[in-house]
Amino acid sequence: MRKLHLLIFTLLFAISSASAQSALLDLPRASQRATVSQRLGITNITLRYHRPLAKGRKVFGTLEPYGKVWRAGANENSTFEVSDPVTINGQSLAKGVYGLHMIPGEKEWTVVFSKNSTSWGSFTYDQAEDALRVTVTPQAADFHEALTYDFDDLQPNSAAVTMRWDKVAVPFKVEVDTPALVQQSLKNQMRGRVQYEWESGQEAAAYLVENKGNMDDALKYVNNSIGNEERFENIMTKARVLDALNRTDEAKTARTKGMSIGSAVQLHSYGRQLQGQGKQAEAFEVFRVNVKRNPDHWTAHNDAARLAVSTGDFDTAVKEMKLATAAAPDQVKPNLQALVGRLEKKDDINK
Repeated sequence: MRKLHLLIFTLLFAISSASAQSALLDLPRASQRATVSQRLGITNITLRYHRPLAKGRKVFGTLEPYGKVWRAGANENSTFEVSDPVTINGQSLAKGVYGLHMIPGEKEWTVVFSKNSTSWGSFTYDQAEDALRVTVTPQAADFHEALTYDFDDLQPNSAAVTMRWDKVAVPFKVEVDTPALVQQSLKNQMRGRVQYEWESGQEAAAYLVENKGNMDDALKYVNNSIGNEERFENIMTKARVLDALNRTDEAKTARTKGMSIGSAVQLHSYGRQLQGQGKQAEAFEVFRVNVKRNPDHWTAHNDAARLAVSTGDFDTAVKEMKLATAAAPDQVKPNLQALVGRLEKKDDINK
């Protein structure tokens, strides 16, 4: 009991002694509050902490002793919140809010995610409440007067969360399984109002195709989209889904139907998409359709130029691209003029 009273007295004394701080009132604090967030895929990651200043002191090994649990900030618990399950340095951590603590060391640190996120500092930290502990290696860093957390090395499905203070950096890696999370999220989203809009099913199916997701779900979503409104976009996406399901004949039928209703701009864009995928022969077939169906449209002249380049006829290609430039919208003209310049130098614009 005496130790408890001593702890309480120490805390209250520290609070009341700090300049312009109060345990009861909302007043400025020497260690100011900060929040930093990052979205990975559809997962939100948020750190909330207070930023102590070095003030000329040697921080780690002195102000914050080695081997002793530290609140990873100042004042209340620093917290680490994830909206979906993640992995930390390869180890699983469920969605939720965690108290973030660290144990400094000369050669290695321990990063602790505690199920208790509402305490004051690390004074009442209990290892039995740990959700996860990971061991990390500290790094030398440029001097930081104020403690800082950053999201570094940002990738589609991962990021390094790095604590920097004084001349030390301590990173840990957060990873998410975005394709699996999105696939599950789509099941819920597509039961809502969005199921009655053609764009939603089209976008959901396209995402699953591009990320090698569940093709049965993709087919269901795109069929729903077509049921709402038959469009070039969703019919062509259905063809891609059917290709992925090895239903080749059905895919060909869908693609033919889509080509029959595509506008000049849609056909040109689809052909360029095929080129981006390295499918030159298929792209040229689309260009031929556009040239035949829409001979006076600027995209058809663009496509005619690309077809001419494929046979080495750069004189015709320059002529057609100039026609495309003259007829194109103003915002497109600069790009087409650049293509004319490349063609005049006999540069293959299909590569």
